[in-house]
Amino acid sequence: MRFGTLDGRFALVRDGRALDVATASGGALPADPVAALERWSDVVSWAPGADWYGGVAVTPDQLGAPVPAPRQVFAIALNYRPHAAEAGFVAPDEPLVFTKFPTSITGPVTTVELPEGHVDWEIEVVAVIGRGGYRIPRAEAWDAVAGLTLGQDLSERVQQLRGTPPQFSLAKSHPGFGPTGPVVVTPDELPDRDDVGFASRIGDEVLQQGRTSELIFPVDDLVARLSAVCRLLPGDLIFTGTPAGVGNRRTPPRFLRPGETLVSTAEGIGDIRQTFVAAP
Repeated sequence: MRFGTLDGRFALVRDGRALDVATASGGALPADPVAALERWSDVVSWAPGADWYGGVAVTPDQLGAPVPAPRQVFAIALNYRPHAAEAGFVAPDEPLVFTKFPTSITGPVTTVELPEGHVDWEIEVVAVIGRGGYRIPRAEAWDAVAGLTLGQDLSERVQQLRGTPPQFSLAKSHPGFGPTGPVVVTPDELPDRDDVGFASRIGDEVLQQGRTSELIFPVDDLVARLSAVCRLLPGDLIFTGTPAGVGNRRTPPRFLRPGETLVSTAEGIGDIRQTFVAAP
């Protein structure tokens, strides 16, 4: 199953068409994405027999964020060994967790105003929580996940690295700094839920590429570790980490500029696209 939002409403997405779940279910299921994920078992039971007669043609730029207003957004730093090395750190023994504030979350095709400073890219596969829970054993962790989507953890490096300790969460939470989408894909629809390939580029310039099989702390491990402390709620997002190739670790550093378009792709999930403009 693939799902997202159209006009802010929870929808199944298939073959270039979107089906409004609340309408197609006769109101048996909610239109609000978080409310729908709170009834994830009901959605999973209903979806295979859904009548697609009411489906409408849809393009990625018409879709919104699959979860427009998550209650919790977790992000993991240095979760690929090459990225830890390029940043000058030893790979961590425990996940390094920060947050992106929910107002930074946007849909898959957006225009982003560049604030003052140096804005960098960080492509990430994002886990979307379905059933959630507290103190979830790792062996049961995938059952708590609705699916995977694609995201960019856009980061303003001057603010991020200023001060002791640095301001990770603020610097990564400017408007538009959490694009996600185009859809969430349930794990059973992926060839290998633990090995999703992804890459980003500007024009013909490849910026980053990696596979989730290279994660230091895989999705199920992250779900178990995070839920040992925080109850994971339906619709929560986990940005699982970025591979090597970020701009601030290049020689010379390379940052996003007005007029550029960043295209990110994940196998089995699709593309997201951000065009950058100067702030007025």
